[in-house]
Amino acid sequence: MKQLHQLITATAVTLFTALSFSQAIAADKLKIGFIYPSPAGDVGWAHELDDGRKAIEAEFGDKVESIVVENIPEGPDAARIMNQFAAEGAKMIMLGSFGYMNDGLKLARRYPDIKIIHASGYKLADNMGNFQTRNYESAYLAGMAAGYVTKTNTIGMVAAYAIPEVVGIINAFTLGAQQTNADVSMKVVWLNSWFDPSKAQESARSLISQQSDVIFSIYQDTPSVVTVAEEEGVYVVNTSSDMKKYAPTKLLVSMQISWDKHFIEQTQAVLDGTFKGTAFWGGMADDAVSMESWSDDLTTEQRAALDAKVAEIAAGEFHPFNGPVIDQDGAVKIAEGDTISDGDLLGINWLVKGVETKLPK
Repeated sequence: MKQLHQLITATAVTLFTALSFSQAIAADKLKIGFIYPSPAGDVGWAHELDDGRKAIEAEFGDKVESIVVENIPEGPDAARIMNQFAAEGAKMIMLGSFGYMNDGLKLARRYPDIKIIHASGYKLADNMGNFQTRNYESAYLAGMAAGYVTKTNTIGMVAAYAIPEVVGIINAFTLGAQQTNADVSMKVVWLNSWFDPSKAQESARSLISQQSDVIFSIYQDTPSVVTVAEEEGVYVVNTSSDMKKYAPTKLLVSMQISWDKHFIEQTQAVLDGTFKGTAFWGGMADDAVSMESWSDDLTTEQRAALDAKVAEIAAGEFHPFNGPVIDQDGAVKIAEGDTISDGDLLGINWLVKGVETKLPK
């Protein structure tokens, strides 16, 4: 009986030790919460954010654990999810939409031990940074291509919200198009939504009926606009992901983004205890922005000009907002010889000459 008691005791100690060891491993994992404004499909903004999450898991393996919530509107629902992440022990949170900013900042102040990275915003805290891509770089190049191929000289844009990032993209695209075709003009439909496939399709068809023979889909988190362009036989440009498979004959180019490198660096900083709430604005020089699936309809000379401009932008030798730049009202916004500052670009609230549609009030 004594030997049996010793055996049972030893087994219990072994099981307790193994359980404690397992719990310790779980406790040592960095739990990271990810919240997306739309479903993480096979393309689009949320898809690229989720690819960044997968890059973290591939890099750090068992050192991290992900919690993912998709298709959450900005406002009370998002705030509730953020607080739920905190309650579940997340020590790092990725907020995937501009409209999550204020609630994210409240969370950062309430939980200083939680590190937050926020997409597209501008507010910072010691434990909250933000990130975005210099999509105006790729937009300028896509605009050059649009200027080459348009026959009607009318380009239609289906845009999410009139926030500075989107306004900057529209302006850069227009400037690029004007560089290759001085006669182009732009029409914009403001959706006031990141995810509304049916409205996006309706808007694209409306723009095509107004003689737009190139459509620019700006932050529509589905290929809805892209598929309409393919069906209607007009060229299309899209943001975030390569959507060639949805427009095999009419995709002009895709403006690809990648968060892999930045997400890995931020996660490493959290693990090392060196995280600081800073602003990251990644462009072609950082491998955060690229051009994918140029159309074969572009001539050899046009491709050479586009490739040369890509190289200039990546090397820091060219900025899409080099002056002179004139706004819709004819006012000089950037003088000849000047370049817009990052601060002014982050707050841009005017449209360039050539864009017919006004900013919403």
